[in-house]
Amino acid sequence: MAYNILLCGVGGQGTVLASKLLAATAGGAGLKVHSAETIGMAQRGGPVTSHVRIGEDAYSPLIPKGSADLIIAFEPSEAVRNIDFLKPDGAVIVNEVCIKPVTESLRPTGYDGSQMIHYLKENVKRLITVNSEELCAPFGSPKFFNVAVLGVAQGAGLLDFSKGEILGTIENTVKKDFVEINKEAFLKGTEAGAEESAKGIFPVNVPENKKSEAAGAKPLSSRQMTEEEKQRILAVQKEVEEKKAKKNS
Repeated sequence: MAYNILLCGVGGQGTVLASKLLAATAGGAGLKVHSAETIGMAQRGGPVTSHVRIGEDAYSPLIPKGSADLIIAFEPSEAVRNIDFLKPDGAVIVNEVCIKPVTESLRPTGYDGSQMIHYLKENVKRLITVNSEELCAPFGSPKFFNVAVLGVAQGAGLLDFSKGEILGTIENTVKKDFVEINKEAFLKGTEAGAEESAKGIFPVNVPENKKSEAAGAKPLSSRQMTEEEKQRILAVQKEVEEKKAKKNS
């Protein structure tokens, strides 16, 4: 089986580093992993998309449409732009703080990301919204969001890696002067993710115009893990244990 993670944002947000940390952690655990980036005009604030595929059934670097188990979006409009990659029962973690494009300064439209977040709440059942400025306030810069959001995913149970495995990758990958602060940002993210997990996996958002379809039914406060998701996680866990046993033998 394969676990597909798509990361998307704009140039300068550290999307590529986040994907490299995920790929390195998977590789360090002995798992088969593919990754690829499409960066376009990233240096000018353009879209950046990274694909990370983990598992024996990941035969190519690019995630097919409708196959992403998890989308980590560093910007609201990029989440919506890439939503067709998400599988029906997939999860989305999105930064609710928008990055206004250059065209916004030339012809203001009032874009603030709120409409994108509203769209996601209406169309994604397993959704976590994170404010990068608030989450990273203790570290003095939202630039640490790329590592903190991995903590959110880990804390919410969306990554089959322990805190120690990801912290080890940070130590081996990030520049020495920034290791400790990145580790703190990651751990702060795990706390935020754990809070979401404690809600019962993730809240289900039922749009007002669809509530009539569920007339007579009790409101659904949370969505439990599907059998397919349980089997996928068990398969990856088994694969990790087999690789570790083989490595230690």
